Amino acid sequence: MISLENITFVITTFKSSRTIFNCLDSIPSKINKIIIENSQDKNLKIALENKYENLECFLMPENFGYGKANNFGIKKTETDYVFILNPDTILTPNFLDNFLDKLKSEDFSIAAPLEENDIFDHLFKDNEIADVEHVKGFAMLLNKKNLFKTFFDENFFLYLEEIDLCRNIKAHNGRIIVVNIKIKHEGGNSHGNRDDLEMEKSRNWHWMWSKFYYKKKHNGYLIGIIVTFPNFLSSLIKYLFYSFTKNSKKKIVYKMRFQGLLNSYLLKKSFYRPNLDKIR
Repeated sequence: MISLENITFVITTFKSSRTIFNCLDSIPSKINKIIIENSQDKNLKIALENKYENLECFLMPENFGYGKANNFGIKKTETDYVFILNPDTILTPNFLDNFLDKLKSEDFSIAAPLEENDIFDHLFKDNEIADVEHVKGFAMLLNKKNLFKTFFDENFFLYLEEIDLCRNIKAHNGRIIVVNIKIKHEGGNSHGNRDDLEMEKSRNWHWMWSKFYYKKKHNGYLIGIIVTFPNFLSSLIKYLFYSFTKNSKKKIVYKMRFQGLLNSYLLKKSFYRPNLDKIR
């Protein structure tokens, strides 16, 4: 049976001071917690380590992104289980006990709860566990002995890395399950403010870059082009359209989508990073 003592929470932060404290307040103090801080916020590291027990915060020398930072955290753990959690997630008081109780007789590689507003009753029927192809990356319990030495692909900076991880584990006949229990997830607020333009630029650039890279990786370059070319054409047309209007935000958004796909087509790395000085 999985015990609380045999779990380490790994949380990647980037401009997450608005959400991370509420998240950590919801995690039992006796559980090990590793924070991977991507925005080099020394004050946040000091505040977290002073306030919470069993917590260590690592400052990354640069913005590693989601997958690479989580890999760093996973390798620092000494427990058999790792709970990947987004900082804009809050656990209800009895969540962990109930979640682990439902897993006590299950053998799995990755197990995940549902988001608060998910409606997947058809998956469960008379059971509390459902086998799936992939789960959402905001909350995932990893069973290290069943990962087949498979971690996040660090070529992804943001988006689709958890889908890729699940696909790679399934290729080794690993088991991915979702548990019929829900937790609160704000969504879009884990790394920076959802309405911050600099963060919005990064999200749109990387969403398009990752979409092509994922398809290319698993289906080949040509299929990747075929699947994403409508996005490429649409973003270019909308960028040109909004260049002649006063909607500068949409102009920037579609410019970033176009550039993200273009650089992915050119087989360039996911190099774009939000400007720390411009983030509110």
